[in-house]
Amino acid sequence: MIITREHRTKPYPLGVRAVGDGLEVAVYSETADAVDLCVFDSSGNETAHRLPERSGHVFHGRVDGLGVGTRYGLRVEGAWDPANGLRHNAHKLLLDPYATAIEGEFNWDEAVFSHRFDAPDEMNPTDSAPFVPRCVVTDQSFDWGDDTAPLTPLDETVVYETHVKGFTKTHPDVPEELRGTYAGLAHPAAVQYLVDLGVTAVELIPVQQFAQDSHLLENGLRNYWGYNTYAFFAPNADYSASGDGGQQVVEFKQMVKTLHAAGLEVILDVVYNHTAEGNHLGPTISFKGIDNGAYYRLVDEDRSSYFDTTGTGNSLNVSHPAALGLIMDSLRYWVTEMHVDGFRFDLATTLTRQAGEAEVHSAFLDLIHQDPVLAPVKMIAEPWDTQGYQVGGFPADWSEWNGKFRDDLRDFWGGADSRIGGVSQRILGSPDVYEASRRSPLCSVNFITAHDGFTLADLTSYAHKHNAANGEDNEDGESDNRSTNSGAEGPTEEPAVIERRNRMRRNFLATLLLSAGVPMILGGDEIARTQGGNNNAYCQDNEISWYDWSNADDELRRFTADLVALRRAEPALRPDWYRAAASQEPDDATTSTVDLLRSDGNPFSDTDWDDPSARSIMFVFAHRDRDAFALLLNAAENGVEFTVPAAPDRDWELVVSSDPEQTVVTPVTTLIVRDGSFTLLRSRQGEA
Repeated sequence: MIITREHRTKPYPLGVRAVGDGLEVAVYSETADAVDLCVFDSSGNETAHRLPERSGHVFHGRVDGLGVGTRYGLRVEGAWDPANGLRHNAHKLLLDPYATAIEGEFNWDEAVFSHRFDAPDEMNPTDSAPFVPRCVVTDQSFDWGDDTAPLTPLDETVVYETHVKGFTKTHPDVPEELRGTYAGLAHPAAVQYLVDLGVTAVELIPVQQFAQDSHLLENGLRNYWGYNTYAFFAPNADYSASGDGGQQVVEFKQMVKTLHAAGLEVILDVVYNHTAEGNHLGPTISFKGIDNGAYYRLVDEDRSSYFDTTGTGNSLNVSHPAALGLIMDSLRYWVTEMHVDGFRFDLATTLTRQAGEAEVHSAFLDLIHQDPVLAPVKMIAEPWDTQGYQVGGFPADWSEWNGKFRDDLRDFWGGADSRIGGVSQRILGSPDVYEASRRSPLCSVNFITAHDGFTLADLTSYAHKHNAANGEDNEDGESDNRSTNSGAEGPTEEPAVIERRNRMRRNFLATLLLSAGVPMILGGDEIARTQGGNNNAYCQDNEISWYDWSNADDELRRFTADLVALRRAEPALRPDWYRAAASQEPDDATTSTVDLLRSDGNPFSDTDWDDPSARSIMFVFAHRDRDAFALLLNAAENGVEFTVPAAPDRDWELVVSSDPEQTVVTPVTTLIVRDGSFTLLRSRQGEA
């Protein structure tokens, strides 16, 4: 290609995009000697186009006569020197890090690896093109119409963590050809279910294009969760009902538009901490062959090895502008082009490690804070990685998965000692975690269960994990899940065991939905979805993980929906800031208050919080000019008599209880709450 001034291109934006009657291409690499855009015709024939220009560390150029729908990859020439972190190998067809659609899957032949299996330091000269997917140039135009982001305030937000495929794969009211897809999630039956449940946001576990692990495929399994990303701009094509040649982009956008029209936000669970290329023995599919040291953290003393804080073999090099730029560009793309409303960052602590230690003022966090596109959207951290636990360590405008909420509530309802102090902190929005740094309860995303671990039904049914189907001799997954199982293990017909399980499930859902913070429901918990005791179903893309709609617990679903509706309607149950004691007059109309009382109606003393026998507590929530509520929790093995304070307005009335036989006689002065149960009372606003 002869470059004249009118053909000169810019080194940005990175990636491949259709402009006029050609493609403009830009690829970042500090260490490459040359970069080729390799185009494939319908017969699979390859034509290489050398990028003629280089500005700084960006190779760029234009190829005329090509446009939307072009299938392509990259080949990068440069040094092969693993000891110094260089893994260039032009025999490998590489995926564009900025590709917006991927067609096809990997065939894990040795050709996909830059090294030889029998000699990892030696270059593998076999062409990988026959064994890897293709990037697709997409048309980003889409009729968004009057699409408007719901912008649900955090204090009104109820998150529903779910899986695009699993949610509708067996749904009887979704057409079979749409089940398990973006279009299936956007089907009226699926949308109406979410609306009726009352949640305000769906948090989708990974939908960015991810790789199927070779060892799983060899064992007849598949990566179901998707925490193995390799294309951060591309929606996973496996969830597309309309094809993988770019149609998946349109289908994803239509799903977002449909969910927005129903008032539902879309939050993506994103995996920017590592990629599917693994460690030094992993495949070369993109970043390794483009610029290994720019995109990955390498071990200073041995640059053939990868610094790993994710447990997957590699970690993104967030101290380097190329890796940071990739993450930021990807986030902006999903907001501006795909209209998503927020992100949950897998192992987010890894992204804050620039020189090894987690930093609250890391470049990653600072860039998001000042970015006008990203600053307004919801940012949720999984605040830990394999090297540290950072709950409470993120900036004030971030929310965090609060693992302490999960652990303390499981311990409380499971009967562990000395948990009254912990459970009170969690229900009040974890002030012990957030108040010192002047952070709101809304920084706490509360959850009892998540995709990683037992479902709620299994938490209350199994004392031990049952992961044999994963093929790892039941040694995978967490061994201590703080199970609250009592009685028979697994399915049972014993009425007493069934009744206790039902109460425990309602206890968990109620304390989740009646606590300060942002509640997150694991999708399917509201219908008692079971995985048969499997607490690590990452590789179970089958009936173990899919929602079993034919056995849905409709009573539990209605119970959950009623609690969600109550929470959303009553500001006393969803405070956006910490509360003073109810005896103190709220200073404005937005302030909620709380009293914490022992079962005898008296305040707790300092020694009460440490009493290992304490198993009961009462919360009285109020909000100016609105109804007040009394939440009575009894985790003891016996019934407890509560002395209920005088109703602030009209007499206390029963709202809901996990004990189906709970009754009240007005005026309420005392109330017996049976073993392992909760009861919620209400004093309606108005004269007593």
